[in-house]
Amino acid sequence: MLRLRRNFHLSRHPLLFKPFSTAAPLPPLHLPLSHPTYILWGSNTSVGKTLVSAGLASSFLHSDSPSNFLYLKPIQTGFPSDSDSRFVFHKLSSLYRRRHARLSLLASDHVLNASLPVLNSITGCGDGSELAMCELGQYEEQRLVGEESGLGSRLICKTMYAWKEAVSPHLAAERESGVVDDALVIQSLQSCLNSGLGVNGESEGAETRAMCLVETAGGVASPGPSGSLQCDLYRSFRLPCLLVGDGRLGGISGTISAYETLKLRGYDVAAIIFADNGLENEVVLSSHLRDRVPILVLPPIPADITDDLMDWFDNSQNVFDSLKEIMLSAYSKRLNRLREMPKKAKSIFWWPFTQHKLVADEAVTVIDSRCGENFTVFKDQGDEFMTQQFDACASWWTQGPDAALQTELASDMGYAAARFGHVMFPENVYEPALECAELLLAGVGKGWASRVYFSDNGSTAIEIALKMAFRKFSIDHGIHDAQECNADAQRSELMVLALNGSYHGDTLGAMEAQAPSCYTGFLQQPWYTGRGIFLDPPTVYMHGGKWYLSLPVGLQPETLRLENAFFDSRDEVFDEKRDGSDLAEIYSAYLSQQLSNSSKSNSLLGALIMEPVIQGAGGMHMVDPLFQRVLVKECQDKKIPVIFDEVFTGFWRLGTETAAELLHCVPDIACFAKLMTGGIIPLSATLASNSVFESFIGDSKLEALLHGHSYSAHALGCTAAAKSIKWFKNSQTNLNINAEGTSLRELWDENLVYEISSHPAVKRVVALGTLFALELQADGSNAGYASLYARSLLLKLREDGIYTRPLGNVIYLMCGPCTKPDSCSQLLIKLLGGLDDFISESRENLESYHS
Repeated sequence: MLRLRRNFHLSRHPLLFKPFSTAAPLPPLHLPLSHPTYILWGSNTSVGKTLVSAGLASSFLHSDSPSNFLYLKPIQTGFPSDSDSRFVFHKLSSLYRRRHARLSLLASDHVLNASLPVLNSITGCGDGSELAMCELGQYEEQRLVGEESGLGSRLICKTMYAWKEAVSPHLAAERESGVVDDALVIQSLQSCLNSGLGVNGESEGAETRAMCLVETAGGVASPGPSGSLQCDLYRSFRLPCLLVGDGRLGGISGTISAYETLKLRGYDVAAIIFADNGLENEVVLSSHLRDRVPILVLPPIPADITDDLMDWFDNSQNVFDSLKEIMLSAYSKRLNRLREMPKKAKSIFWWPFTQHKLVADEAVTVIDSRCGENFTVFKDQGDEFMTQQFDACASWWTQGPDAALQTELASDMGYAAARFGHVMFPENVYEPALECAELLLAGVGKGWASRVYFSDNGSTAIEIALKMAFRKFSIDHGIHDAQECNADAQRSELMVLALNGSYHGDTLGAMEAQAPSCYTGFLQQPWYTGRGIFLDPPTVYMHGGKWYLSLPVGLQPETLRLENAFFDSRDEVFDEKRDGSDLAEIYSAYLSQQLSNSSKSNSLLGALIMEPVIQGAGGMHMVDPLFQRVLVKECQDKKIPVIFDEVFTGFWRLGTETAAELLHCVPDIACFAKLMTGGIIPLSATLASNSVFESFIGDSKLEALLHGHSYSAHALGCTAAAKSIKWFKNSQTNLNINAEGTSLRELWDENLVYEISSHPAVKRVVALGTLFALELQADGSNAGYASLYARSLLLKLREDGIYTRPLGNVIYLMCGPCTKPDSCSQLLIKLLGGLDDFISESRENLESYHS
């Protein structure tokens, strides 16, 4: 028995069709894992992707148990004369009748959206005066009743977007004025995946097997309707892949290129399948891939266009059955691995900065991948799915790339690895290291630095800077010569001048250069002595929409006028006109006295080291720029070398390429890491002035800087850094940069910042560049780094799609230099909602305590 139904409707009159809007923010990714979902790629056009789709659907549906198969074709050109979803629909219907299936099958074919030329060719209506994508409700259905009554299996075929001209989608979309934004394609695909295999409100039962297949258009790197390559367009889903290879002459090269393109973008390829052309391409492919991927070969495809392919599908059945089992097995293994990862991680990892006793299994975040600013995270909350979380920690302050830069970095680093591998650095030069050094000196070191010293992380960059500064101080003050002339003389002890709340890394030398804190206590570093003088700095913050100056106890003169303690705007905080204020004189007198007192001791201040503007790990405090500027001047006047620790603050983190631009002064030495490479690979650099470099010039090698790392200036890191440095300051690639390439536009919405700073749960706020931070109102027991006070807010934000990790009762959000302001606004809106819930929960807990 066969029942056939065709429906066609238009949701609006053709002349009223409007292009789709993408102004609304996209919902977070929600990819169900209740059944296998694969994406089908082709190594080129015309390699038989749709034949594979039909054969796989036939294998999956031809069983003794109810099965559902969802076939999605997001992009189709040449429509309606060419429709892959219609091909799958009709071939499956024919195959189902031919094979006398025991179960019934309900098959349907849907076309969701199409250009007006498509509409005109179907209905003849519309004069073509307004061309745009329109909602097209074309629908075709067949019900095939098997030996058993009742609805058994389902085949759902959907074409999401269709254009008439049989050319590349970007050309068809342009010529038919039917360009569809990438975000809308992704949103529509997600909607289809989430609606799943339900029909007319029905969804698959727990006993029904299901599979979804998304078939791409053309080859792996064929453009989508906006011009974006499809391998980039669908990357946020990172669906496991099937690759249809090419068995023809030249097919080996095309198949390998397609495979490597997918791998370079982070896709997992479950299998390669192609039709036999008598050239045994599978032999070379198997040898090249070393059996990393199963390779399946189909029978030759009949050249006769009148052939209905029924015999070919029958002859291919065993191959498609094997492919189906490979896919089901890979799906099962992946799901089991994701389920097991939290427990296994807890049993073998020793996480940094983590009290393992406080970590529950459900608190372990399983990150499947990242795409730009977002983690793709596995969730098991009754139903299992993949979702996205915005990486608001910037992965410990390293991350800045959007998805486009991430792809570029992967490509360039792959090239560097293939070209150089690793080569040692001393007395050698190679292109990535040279380009990176030149960019650093022309950028963050412009006007003061002449040399670049490469190492591998921020802590080591700091230790190198200390060595440089102490040598420079020793030369300038004659200590070096005196020590050389009298080896028995008591060695002068050199110390640093630094700020309380500072943090310069976790290696032993770097810890000695920072003030006492929870990071340096006896439990962490029994050797710590704190070789320095540590000053309490004045800080600036926003509260209730106003900017305030907070002075430490030792810096609160009675003569300070009220206007010096308040600021009308953040710009006023950084204004150089403050250099002529009474407060500048107060700072100068205070610092001069501190330096004079230190000179009376047996120790010498051999360096000033500080984080310019923002103290990161110390609690995201903004130090008064005027204070730091005066401090730098006082030290340089006394020939005390100045070190800027810009490991956190450098490369646009605070809205300028270097925080020195905000202070309006330059150091003698500066350290950079993290965002320098876009955070994709470790690399650090210590920049120095020429006079610092000259301190190490002499006739003996022993006078050189005897410091180094095996991976100094490694080619991959320098390549990534060069790409990132150029990308962030180019207005063509970073839409947030101004035309001069000197500063980022404001990323955090002023009204939302104002509202959060006025929230009753908030003590202070700092918003600058890519950083937004707040401190929760908390009493002594709930404040500080060890506090768990923010835990409920943290969990709320993570459930809301924001991955953050607080510093005690300090919550911060961090984006990248390329993050869209709209995304930052969404973060603040969710944070504001989380604060409201936090207040309500705190009140309920307090009432419960008193009752």
